[in-house]
Amino acid sequence: MKPVLLLIPGMLNTAAVWREVAPLLAPRCEVRIADVQRQASIAEMARDAWARVADRPPGAPLVVCGFSMGGYVALEMLAGQARRFDGLVLLDTSCRPESAEGAAVREKTIAAIGRDFDKVVAGVAQFASDDARHADETWMAALREQLRAIGPEAAIRQNRAILGRADYRAALAQLQLPVRVLCGRSDRITPPELSKELAALIPSAELAWIDGAGHMTPLEAPAQVAAAIGALLDTLTGDKT
Repeated sequence: MKPVLLLIPGMLNTAAVWREVAPLLAPRCEVRIADVQRQASIAEMARDAWARVADRPPGAPLVVCGFSMGGYVALEMLAGQARRFDGLVLLDTSCRPESAEGAAVREKTIAAIGRDFDKVVAGVAQFASDDARHADETWMAALREQLRAIGPEAAIRQNRAILGRADYRAALAQLQLPVRVLCGRSDRITPPELSKELAALIPSAELAWIDGAGHMTPLEAPAQVAAAIGALLDTLTGDKT
């Protein structure tokens, strides 16, 4: 039976963050995309993400891929739930709670969003992408537009939600499913050390790096992201081609 793949966007992302990844995977699975724009907490995002796949066909394998904040949502979906995935991809994310230093920076970001959202978006686009992208103004303008589309109110809600995220480290050793941990080699938002920690804590995890990419891997390296997700899907369907 065709697997169901749930893609979870990150902060400042609409479903468009998956616009190049999803078509590459659509022939081999049923792709669904979670909505993370309206909720006030990671727990609410996880609840709504489960609802997004509640009608999947009986026996259809479920693979969840969480990008950045979406990784927090994916891990929260598993916290205290009788329901489980058949496969998990954690993309440019972390299992740690917000640190005191991070919380202080995030509060400043929230205030800055209220003052000048476009300026915040421009800074995030620059910081989140690989330096080699910065000379391509057409690509950078498209990234800024994609980040801007979520709007300042949702951006503030998401930052507040991330401030209250849980510490998932203790639960990771209990995961009994195929897991892929992926990270852009030059990710400055969730640096590679955090992906190394994730992979070390999860017994079944395989860690891979995406060269030439920063934090925005679904947009910077969609083919590599899709290939990694596809490889995990193949472990569930037995497809060796």
